[in-house]
Amino acid sequence: MLDHGRFDYSPIIRRPPLRWPNNARVALWVIPNIEHFLFEGHGTPISPRSVGFTPDVLNYAWRDYAPRVGIWRLMELLDRHGIRATVALNSAVCQYNPAIIEEGVKRNWEWMGHGITNSTPIPTLGSEDEEREVIQTVYTTIKQATGRAPEGWLGPGLSETVHTPDLLAEAGFTYLCDWCNDDQPYPMRTKRGRLISVPYSIEINDISSILTKAYTAAEFGQMIRDQFDVLYAEGARSGRVMAIALHPFIIGVPSRIKYLDQALTYILGHPDVWVTTGGEIAGWYRDHGLAPA
Repeated sequence: MLDHGRFDYSPIIRRPPLRWPNNARVALWVIPNIEHFLFEGHGTPISPRSVGFTPDVLNYAWRDYAPRVGIWRLMELLDRHGIRATVALNSAVCQYNPAIIEEGVKRNWEWMGHGITNSTPIPTLGSEDEEREVIQTVYTTIKQATGRAPEGWLGPGLSETVHTPDLLAEAGFTYLCDWCNDDQPYPMRTKRGRLISVPYSIEINDISSILTKAYTAAEFGQMIRDQFDVLYAEGARSGRVMAIALHPFIIGVPSRIKYLDQALTYILGHPDVWVTTGGEIAGWYRDHGLAPA
């Protein structure tokens, strides 16, 4: 395929100004990725030494820090800042770590689908029907566990097939975060239903910054502030979205969490920042006539 056909090219300088509620310059949303990995499955490795081992205890246990410790440290930090998280949730967490769901529901967190586990990228599924079944399972499981149907979707590892947007809209999802190609939302074409692309971030993301690029936690905190400064200046002309993508087994360790705290304190010290969720961003964009019916 020469083109995906999901949306047209739209240079940001030729769009009408985007206005957020109360003329906010930046819509800030924070996305903890709360994930489950198969004990004998693969996932993001911290050390290549044990990759291929069955089981891979080194990498499994490293990630298992998130539901046991890291998420609670991050939850406390977001509470202090009054930030309502939008969780990219592997639906298996509902079964294996129900305390996380219970505490998130108390805080009125938003939940978006993130596959069943992070050990199964979407393209590894055998057929379109199997993908449809997985998406529906995620939707139903999260709805039953949280009392609210998920609106958004982030693929495990941001993975998709050519069918994924159509299947998401078919299942009832209304926004998608895999396409990290903009600072504003935009509509995507699907066979039925409506789907909005909401900006997520590969860059302002502790996986890519701290693990892949080996930035320090202090450098990651500075990246967050630098990203905000530019978006805040541009947002005076037309609103921008700032996503902060986090993984509790990375940012939630004691040596790193204070730098996120400092960055959030800096951002929230500015006026005209809309602290929001992915669903609220998509809903505002859709309901104010910025996305075609």
